[in-house]
Amino acid sequence: MTKYFFQRLVVVAMLAALTVGCATEGTGMTDTGRSAAIGTATGAVAGALIGSLGGNAGRGALIGAIGGALAGGMAGAYMEQQRQDFEKALADEIASGMIRIQKLPNDTLLVGMTGETTFEVDSDRIKPGFYSTMGKIADIVNRYGKTELSVAGHTDNTGSAEHNQDLSERRALAVDRYLTGAGVHQERISTAGFGKNQPIASNETDVGRRLNRRVDIVILPVTKTG
Repeated sequence: MTKYFFQRLVVVAMLAALTVGCATEGTGMTDTGRSAAIGTATGAVAGALIGSLGGNAGRGALIGAIGGALAGGMAGAYMEQQRQDFEKALADEIASGMIRIQKLPNDTLLVGMTGETTFEVDSDRIKPGFYSTMGKIADIVNRYGKTELSVAGHTDNTGSAEHNQDLSERRALAVDRYLTGAGVHQERISTAGFGKNQPIASNETDVGRRLNRRVDIVILPVTKTG
């Protein structure tokens, strides 16, 4: 695993810090638990920013695949238009709670999907009924091609750590396979499974466990400055 690939994966750790505030309301997580989760995620994000990516072979392949990077000053408008297109195309899914779209710092977007709507219980096969939603996501991702995607699988704490880790990895890979099958360049996508290790809500309640069973796609603009 190259340093660039690892740094792309670890960026998804920002999700705990950025979603925990809203997702844990009413789910039984204490203030101490929220603070610990935010601290852990913030530390991971800081680690992801250490070091230069310039000249890395992985980054070169990515820029080649997308036909060149964005000028730094264009990223904000590019990602904002993409966010608006996601919200328009996925309005029904957002309203029903199947999908969440969040604007994150540094011109980054989150497309989050709940495990219970995307997959059968204990399965890594995307539900046929979710294909239309995945198709909408893939369509927009293809239209906004100057981005990279970090796909992260997460579980609740039910079952063994080993099983949850494996399941989270397989679910992230299932989303990867769907997107590449829909024409998204493989060089744009990295995947990771985090098992039960990055909850955004308490695993002591049914509501919290449902929130923790998720697949998140973090979408980052590829800029000339990296």
